[in-house]
Amino acid sequence: MIIDIDDITRQVRMNCDISDAQHAGLYSICGLALRLRDLFKWEHHLPPWVEKDSSDILEWIGTREDLWERLAENVHVGLQINGRTFDSFDSRGVNAVIEPFRYYYGAGYALSLKPTFLLAHIENKEQIEGHTVYFLGQELARDLLTIPAMSQDSGIVLRRDAARLYLWDKISYVKKSGRLALKFGLFHCGLDNPSPNELRCNFGKILKIQSQTYIHHEIGEREDTIFDRGTWREIVAAYPHTPVELSARAVKDLLADTGPKGSLQDIINRRDSAALGFYVAFFDGLGKEFFPELLVAFQLFAVSGDWQVIREAVEVGWRTARKHAETMSAAFREGKSRRDPQWAAEEIENRLLCGIVKR
Repeated sequence: MIIDIDDITRQVRMNCDISDAQHAGLYSICGLALRLRDLFKWEHHLPPWVEKDSSDILEWIGTREDLWERLAENVHVGLQINGRTFDSFDSRGVNAVIEPFRYYYGAGYALSLKPTFLLAHIENKEQIEGHTVYFLGQELARDLLTIPAMSQDSGIVLRRDAARLYLWDKISYVKKSGRLALKFGLFHCGLDNPSPNELRCNFGKILKIQSQTYIHHEIGEREDTIFDRGTWREIVAAYPHTPVELSARAVKDLLADTGPKGSLQDIINRRDSAALGFYVAFFDGLGKEFFPELLVAFQLFAVSGDWQVIREAVEVGWRTARKHAETMSAAFREGKSRRDPQWAAEEIENRLLCGIVKR
């Protein structure tokens, strides 16, 4: 049996374009511009640090918007492979056919329930901590989402193409509050105040460190038993594009990273100072609000080098995340019993977010 990978690529790209056409409005103007820039670089096979003339990008964006306008009312198409039709979200079925040819198909729902699709070459496959991890190379089809890693079906996926773009953006746009931690991480990579050229030359080393963090985040999420995955998915599906969804994702991420096999525990176990610096540098959003103890602990660690300080802070973060998960789950269940989802949303926001707003 053979497969026509060019035809499969065309079909997956069509679903990517349909998803982008229907969900581009989820993003702010700035957020959409950054995602379009990454998509442009991917489509034109550009390294993350190469920036083309704005006129070239604007012309490409105009063409892309024309395409989206034509596809705005379309529905995702089933994939036709060797005379069989697969639902566009049947990743397990599609991969059973294409994985022997070293291709991987990804399909699912991301933030705000945006459908997301992916087709890429498989570079290698490993068992890490009892989990199957796919290392993907060249991406043949992708949408607006530059996600470095994800869980799907029974495995974990590291998207090397996307991870390179994602990490370069994180470094380029690191917030002022994260700059010292970034400098700390780079120093422990042997880069003290690197020039742009030195940063590019050593980017592979930094990416390797971050890839370990990305993988262990996914392992931690799969291993988490505190925030029931079924309940979590119900909450995300019930409140898309709301503070409740953002809170649920932040809590799940925090449980993953602070859990026994998560990113932070792995960093501690390996005593990887560079990885810790990068983690803190890029730590942002609600996770940072829920877990401010990490920043305090890192400041002490940067002076003392005492890993116990970090270990104790991570335990505090895990307990906080567990409490928030239990609060969200209980409120959601009670809202269902009352048949009042609005009550549940308000209860969750009051319990988790009011204190943050006051700060």
